Amino acid sequence: MPEAGLELALRGDAQLGEGLQWQAGRWWWTDIEGARLHAWAPGQAAAQSWVLPDRLGCFAHTRSGRLLLGLAKRLAFATLGDAPQLERVDSLAPVDAAEPRTRVNDGRTDRRGYFVFGTMNEHAAERRTIGSFYQYSRRHGLRRLPLPAVAIANSICFSPDGATMYFADTVTGAIQRCDYDAESAQVANLRPFARVDDGRGWPDGSVIDREGCLWNAQWGAGRVRRYAPDGRAIADYLAPAAHSSSPALGGPDGDWLMATTARSELSREALAAQPLSGSLFGLKLPTALALADALFDDDEVSA
Repeated sequence: MPEAGLELALRGDAQLGEGLQWQAGRWWWTDIEGARLHAWAPGQAAAQSWVLPDRLGCFAHTRSGRLLLGLAKRLAFATLGDAPQLERVDSLAPVDAAEPRTRVNDGRTDRRGYFVFGTMNEHAAERRTIGSFYQYSRRHGLRRLPLPAVAIANSICFSPDGATMYFADTVTGAIQRCDYDAESAQVANLRPFARVDDGRGWPDGSVIDREGCLWNAQWGAGRVRRYAPDGRAIADYLAPAAHSSSPALGGPDGDWLMATTARSELSREALAAQPLSGSLFGLKLPTALALADALFDDDEVSA
């Protein structure tokens, strides 16, 4: 299987870099544990950063220009002010309010422009499967997707036609897929897609490209692996940081692969050996493969 190296794009110290995406000429990501949102345009010396009111597991850009934030225990709309402050935050819906052990984790918009996200059990010692998957829209509100409970919801992404949803429970090492209907928030035909079973990595964030292939960042392995639509592993992209966490495809011409990494869960010795952990890494691809996420549909629903 071909391998290529990811090169340092922007040095950083994210404790838990996640949610990477290309939008409006910039790369956007969150440092979950640092409770910050970052945005960086290629060529700039540094990223802009906003201080958040809570940890941000995932987010989406909206049609109106606001951001939809998946904060630890709630969804909210945010209007960006001059960094480092947000101009405004408006709460939308609580998430798992009766379950103190979970927080919002991975998520993104489906092809319809609805927000799909999952929660995770923060108690590492037990890792009971108490996390869920949800869909949020202005038209339908917050709806739980009828998928199995998980310990750590991850790898949420959608086929180019929007009819297939991919997801993972990280601790199982397996990425799964199912038929998905956005309007009804129903799923069917749950089936395996790929398994990370070499004893090195665990499936973290994923993204789909314009050819229908899935790119998965594999925590602990320092790699992004590309899978064909039938689940075959077809290429690896390696970073000098063990905890690769979220991949994205984009750039001005749609031909860049970028990935976040994390410093979390690395020992002092491991950090000394991998001092670039927490940075952004990238590679120019031979062809444009980026498939943009839909903007969240925040149009007001008429009565």
